[in-house]
Amino acid sequence: MNSHPVLRRVALAILVLVLISAGAWWFMRPKPIAVVVAMVVRGVVDASIVNTRAGTIEACQRTKLSPIMGGRIEILAVKEGDKVKKGQLLLKLWNDDQRAQQFLAEKQRSLSSQRVAESCTAAASAEREAKRQAELRAKGYVSVAREDAARSEAQVKRAACETSRADVVQAEARVSVTRAEQGRTVLYAPFDGTIAKIVGELGEYSTPSPPGVLTPPAIDLIDESCLYVKAPMDEVDAPKIRIGLPVRVSLDALPKQPLKGTVKRVAPYVSAVEKQARTVDVEVDFERPQDVAVLVGYSADVEILLDTRLNTLRVPTAALIDGRKVMMLNAESGRLEERVLKTGLSNWEHTEVLEGLNEGDQIVTSLEREGVKVGAAATAETADKTESAKTAAAAKK
Repeated sequence: MNSHPVLRRVALAILVLVLISAGAWWFMRPKPIAVVVAMVVRGVVDASIVNTRAGTIEACQRTKLSPIMGGRIEILAVKEGDKVKKGQLLLKLWNDDQRAQQFLAEKQRSLSSQRVAESCTAAASAEREAKRQAELRAKGYVSVAREDAARSEAQVKRAACETSRADVVQAEARVSVTRAEQGRTVLYAPFDGTIAKIVGELGEYSTPSPPGVLTPPAIDLIDESCLYVKAPMDEVDAPKIRIGLPVRVSLDALPKQPLKGTVKRVAPYVSAVEKQARTVDVEVDFERPQDVAVLVGYSADVEILLDTRLNTLRVPTAALIDGRKVMMLNAESGRLEERVLKTGLSNWEHTEVLEGLNEGDQIVTSLEREGVKVGAAATAETADKTESAKTAAAAKK
């Protein structure tokens, strides 16, 4: 009779201990790790290569002009920003001395021309006289000596005529020389363009660049109607680059407006710059935006597209572990699992998945968080829905 109360008390004590242990385990159990996940979706994946250093917007035609000789600027016919036409005068140095030399040369040419008329007229008259003396000699009216003297006189006059003509040619050459000398003091636009920069003011002395000495040009002229991007690519990627490959051009000045382009030239040599990687320069034609001015000198990044996969499964490249694994959140167990993948094309943003995942699977992108490992309990952050929606929207583009 007395054993029943004892058994009940023992059973009650055991129940209390079980409840206390269960409560302690519940409150001391590891809390699930909050992770950011991305949904596996279909989209576009490109295999691409990018420039090693920032590229530059260049003008197809750009020239830095300086007079061949030094002198004081007498005429400065343009200012910075002016639009000019081919052949238009840009700058002229003082050259009064050369113009005086030209005037003198032209007067000497005129005098030589007059001497030609004089000497050649005398030569023609002497030749006619020599002919008459020959006819008279044939009839026996004059001596042989008289005939020879007339013939010699005609030859001398003819030689003087030819010498006068040679003097005219020489005088014309002298005029050409003086004109060429004046050409050393003027600058004309070699093509239609825009004056980018002028070094020098009216009345200042302009100095040409001597060999080995870097002197700023007097006028920098650019043709803005034709632009291209010049960018250095790593020498390792050079064999993959072909003329005509599609390109995406990104300008720092237009961060949200990637521009389409194509490779138009690959340099036939490798540039070796001290303390920098060896590179190959690539030139890219690109489509200029209609509503925004693109300036020469803008920095630009070039992404050359080697291959493209459309409507393929893809994951963020940053979510890969060792380039071939991902961490997944099992929706049923609430724990993290590792999955080995077979991948295809890849770039810095996305990697193509050939095997190992299905559309709609959730993979962990916050690998840097503490406690993210295989078997750990985890929960997806609320922000994950927004991220997945963004990923799905991007896949439709």
